[in-house]
Amino acid sequence: MQTEELLISIVTYNSKEMFRVLDNLRETLATSNFHRIVIFDNHSEPAYQDKLREYEDIAAIHFHESNEGFGFGHNYNLLEASAPYYLILNPDVIITKQALEELLALIKTESDIGLVVPRVLYPDGTPQYLIRERVSVFDYALRFVPFNWVKKLFDKRLASYECRDLPTDRVSQVRIGSGCCMLVRQEAFQAVGGFDPRYFMYFEDYDLCLELGKKNYRILYTPMTTIFHYYGKAAHKSYAMFKIFMRSMRQFFSKWGWKVF
Repeated sequence: MQTEELLISIVTYNSKEMFRVLDNLRETLATSNFHRIVIFDNHSEPAYQDKLREYEDIAAIHFHESNEGFGFGHNYNLLEASAPYYLILNPDVIITKQALEELLALIKTESDIGLVVPRVLYPDGTPQYLIRERVSVFDYALRFVPFNWVKKLFDKRLASYECRDLPTDRVSQVRIGSGCCMLVRQEAFQAVGGFDPRYFMYFEDYDLCLELGKKNYRILYTPMTTIFHYYGKAAHKSYAMFKIFMRSMRQFFSKWGWKVF
């Protein structure tokens, strides 16, 4: 592999798993010369930033003066970058060198592959179903309903929405992958102008995938490559995050068309 073939972009804001993630990258990629790590800090607390500076030996870090959101940070890191492939990585994702190499090998197989995503697991090994073929208001309402009997009533609907029936032994072409870990081709990311900056957080990954589709780039899901995601479900637990989620959802449907059911 050539030097700096891969740029790993991480955006953080007081993310509690960030240092676990960086320790993992420091250990697993210590002998690699094909990658570079760039971190965009969205104005975290001073103590957090001080600890982040301890990782300047493995990453270039930009400390921003305000919190501009997920997509803004990745655009800052990537839109002028020259590496041929970008790994967009959440600050709560554990990935191995082998997984990185597998994702790179897959995206290189055809020039029209714009983005690839791995299988995402919770730390205990259970799957997170983050692939989407459709996005509707009804499906999102179901996910936020606190009553299990309602979810059981619509279990087939939720299973379809979460693409639970995707093959586990071969690569599938999908419509939407999760932004927690996505490997994107440089020319594809730049062709769509990166993430739409109107989304502060949430839905920017969906939007990116749909924009890539408009440019005839394919999105592939490989279940044979796995990562671990410390998924916090902040929008389910915090009213402030829920408001951000709802604002982004409104922006998404206003852009792509309202699909209620």
